Amino acid sequence: MDHLRRQRNLSADLADHNLDALVVTHLPNVRYLSGFTGSAGVVLIGPGLKKPIFVTDGRYTEQAHEQVQGAKVLIGKGPALEAIAQQIAKHKLKSVAIEAEHLTVAQRSRFRKMLPPKMKLRETSGMIEQLRTIKDAAELQAIRKAVTLGAELFNVVLKAIRPGVREAEVAAELEFAARQRGAEGMSFETIVASGPRSALPHGVASVSSIPDCGFVVLDYGVILGGYCSDQTRTVHVGKPTSEARKWYEAVLESHLAGVKAVKAGVTAGEVDKATRDVLRRAKLGRYFTHSTGHGVGLEIHEGPRLGRNQQETLEAGMVVTIEPGIYIAGKGGIRIEDMVAVTETGHEVLTPLGKELIVL
Repeated sequence: MDHLRRQRNLSADLADHNLDALVVTHLPNVRYLSGFTGSAGVVLIGPGLKKPIFVTDGRYTEQAHEQVQGAKVLIGKGPALEAIAQQIAKHKLKSVAIEAEHLTVAQRSRFRKMLPPKMKLRETSGMIEQLRTIKDAAELQAIRKAVTLGAELFNVVLKAIRPGVREAEVAAELEFAARQRGAEGMSFETIVASGPRSALPHGVASVSSIPDCGFVVLDYGVILGGYCSDQTRTVHVGKPTSEARKWYEAVLESHLAGVKAVKAGVTAGEVDKATRDVLRRAKLGRYFTHSTGHGVGLEIHEGPRLGRNQQETLEAGMVVTIEPGIYIAGKGGIRIEDMVAVTETGHEVLTPLGKELIVL
């Protein structure tokens, strides 16, 4: 990972905003800038410094010196923000910003009291997250590996699904297999929603048993090399009715329309509209209750958001999900999701799985 390039890009953005430095407290952003993977670390970075400063505590002395790239490592004896405040005063910085969305009101208040009275403390929102929307070659490779591992686990899930088995047991077999194959963890709480529960868009695995007949929504992802994967497939236990098959085909058509719409230069809202129009024509539009997708990277939910009227323009290097679905209370739900990379010439579907309805 080219952490030095990321540091230069952020410093240039900070200079454009007349900021001497930014205090980075959100751990995924700390990792993005420095390579540090621990649970406690803060970065001070900006044009007012010759070199970024990374602060952690004694638990991470060895790890920080091994992992942190392009920054001076300081091991603090007290709160990290206190050490950062001392560095701000030492370097006589005049205008410093915080990540407003990742610092509580109480933390901001305490931090302000540590700083020189005349120093301007400003707020930023999403500055690093915006840089993170465009993945470089190394990030794309890491994401591909995570997606591939997630796809390889699908057969494990299929073998575990049978009437009478609890959803939580299916999730447990999946998650155990993921760890055995090298996953650092799951990207989010595994969704196994069967029968009427498949109508819950975020129906995490429960103690409910898989019924003799009905849809089963399987939505999961793994973390590998720090990067997340995300995929959804819907299968059917028992013989599906003609109506159920019709619903599935409509969602599949919607999904394919969304994938086809992904390319550099279109807006996120245009991709969302492509999926929504298909379901509207099938008279199922009212059952599509969430956005079409989102970015994925170090975090499972990143920009851009592919939702109604979203005006952000897709750019080459972005990685997004395309995941339309329908949820009919009392009957069931269907969702199909792939991860898709935006390229200079269009798009690349990263998820290497078929999409035809599987009947178990």
